[in-house]
Amino acid sequence: MTLTVTPLIGPEIQRVLSDVARLRIEVFREWPYLYDGDFAYEAEYLADFASSDGAIVVAALDGDTLVGAATGAPFLDHADAFADAFADTDVSLEDVFYCAESVLLPAYRGRGLGHAFFDHREAQARASNFGFCAFCAVIRSDDHPKRPVAPRSLEAFWKGRGYAPLPNAVARFAWKDIGESAATEKALQFWIRPLEGAKS
Repeated sequence: MTLTVTPLIGPEIQRVLSDVARLRIEVFREWPYLYDGDFAYEAEYLADFASSDGAIVVAALDGDTLVGAATGAPFLDHADAFADAFADTDVSLEDVFYCAESVLLPAYRGRGLGHAFFDHREAQARASNFGFCAFCAVIRSDDHPKRPVAPRSLEAFWKGRGYAPLPNAVARFAWKDIGESAATEKALQFWIRPLEGAKS
């Protein structure tokens, strides 16, 4: 296999959006998201994302096949959904670059692609003079009935990249879990890091 990682911006993003939608649906079915995805919703969500002037998609390709992707955009372009989570913090939303999804097929994990995804998004944030990068991760209870016996945690990886949970920054967002008949609200914790070489 020939793996390449390519950052896409502007009109280049459009050519991978359908494949990103399919990856989101496939990968987010796993713990802890358990997302019962809908392609029509995904297409609309990603079209909105791509309309941001500062958006980036980091594409992981095996030959011509998209096997992973990470996205990012200025936080203010997502403020309608997530701004309330920052109401009790001293972080200015206009200074935050939002690292949205990071999805990778299981066969390609453990090869350093997660670092490449963050490297390119953080570089995009620095180039646009953002002071912080942030992302959010779903919170699931320890007694959730679908919790694996030994779930894979990414917290050590995130901390190694310099991210930490932002106190009091918890978002609320609804989606339909696998096996559920309707969407239910989930809590998502924001993680954040300051960017060296950018304003603070």
